[in-house]
Amino acid sequence: MNKVCDSAFEAIFDVTSGSSMLFGGFGLTGIPENAIDALLAAGTAEILCISNEAGIEGFGLGKLVASRAINKLICSYVGENHLLEALILEGHLSVELVPQGTLAERIRCGGAGIPAFFTPAGVGTEVAEGKEVREFGGKKYLLETALTADFAFVKAWKGDTDGNLIYKGTSRNFNPVIAPAGRITIAEVEELVPAGTLDPNEIHTPGIYVQRIFQGSNYVKPIEKFGALAHSEDEQKEIIARRLAKEIKDGDYVNLGIGIPTRVSNHIPPGMKVILQSENGLLGIGPLAEPGQEDPDLINASKRPITILKGGSLFSSAESFAMIRGDHIDVTILGGMQVSERGDLANWKVPGKMVKGMGGAMDLVASADRVIVAMLHLTSDGKSKLVSACDLPLTGERCVTRIITDLAVIDINPEGGFLLKERAHGVSIEQIKAATAGRLLIPDVVPEF
Repeated sequence: MNKVCDSAFEAIFDVTSGSSMLFGGFGLTGIPENAIDALLAAGTAEILCISNEAGIEGFGLGKLVASRAINKLICSYVGENHLLEALILEGHLSVELVPQGTLAERIRCGGAGIPAFFTPAGVGTEVAEGKEVREFGGKKYLLETALTADFAFVKAWKGDTDGNLIYKGTSRNFNPVIAPAGRITIAEVEELVPAGTLDPNEIHTPGIYVQRIFQGSNYVKPIEKFGALAHSEDEQKEIIARRLAKEIKDGDYVNLGIGIPTRVSNHIPPGMKVILQSENGLLGIGPLAEPGQEDPDLINASKRPITILKGGSLFSSAESFAMIRGDHIDVTILGGMQVSERGDLANWKVPGKMVKGMGGAMDLVASADRVIVAMLHLTSDGKSKLVSACDLPLTGERCVTRIITDLAVIDINPEGGFLLKERAHGVSIEQIKAATAGRLLIPDVVPEF
């Protein structure tokens, strides 16, 4: 019953090449740094790796990617790991991309002994290929199977000698979901204390799920993205963000996707209470952390260090997507690469050129009643993003209700087509017509915003 190991190397003594492994973390937050370094030093190879993402070049799981230790990767997001993206595009690494909420629930079910479940995320997309589709209450759902692994590696803030764990901030993310899903779960903690020291009311992962535990050392805990958003990317995106803020009502629970949507919080009027939700496990996102005040254990979905407002709360990724899937979010705002006349959205992949992964987007658009897409009207090479039909892989079918661009506010007409509602200050209807590839419906009066 002695679960305590003196080091990461002692904890991985029976980990062999060819093992399947689960890793906690979101971006670089809450990742088992010491365990990853030990696996790398031990020369472990042919790993089936299950994780939300694979770090960045030179850090976290990115080290195992660079050493070619990972044979297959099951994840939701490629993110900023350009080497990983190149290996995928060149066919050197097998990857299964899974919607983030589906990934969290597959792991949760694995640890809970539930072999499969139905989810709306991914219906009508390439994620649905080869899977059973069943209809419940007039809505289509995909059958997804549970995930477990030979070993699960989690990272906690505090732990005791019985294996009870407490996480800090958004470093909780996938960790409490992963802990029950490993045949052998190895926890590394920043502070290891005797059993009975931790308050039972504050324990997030009970020790029954942890077989080995050790106190880590020399944590780097880098922050993936620092400081304010890049306003040098010009006023066009600020125009969109200012207009987006008008879509939010007092008391709304809002999920903001990465990119332009994260700017919305800068334009919410003083005195209005809006509760922002981040899919990595936070309700009540506050302003970006001031320089020098960043906490690497507290980030938003864009991997930027943030603050928590009074009344905020923290939870696991599985809980986060239960909020989303259960339709408890009032407004979802996310970016897009293309939107079709019927409201289809594509925003996660350009075949042969870019594979970022869908992250939580498929879960969001499959469950939200109100999906607003924020994007520039034209691509960098001048092509319209508002098209008759998407030719990029879909994120969701018939899911978009409104589009806000640097030129216009446009709704999806129930019978198909783009219904022009507003135009940006100084922008003519002719400009919008010229920039829209799909069928544009123009009312007699189109006010400016």
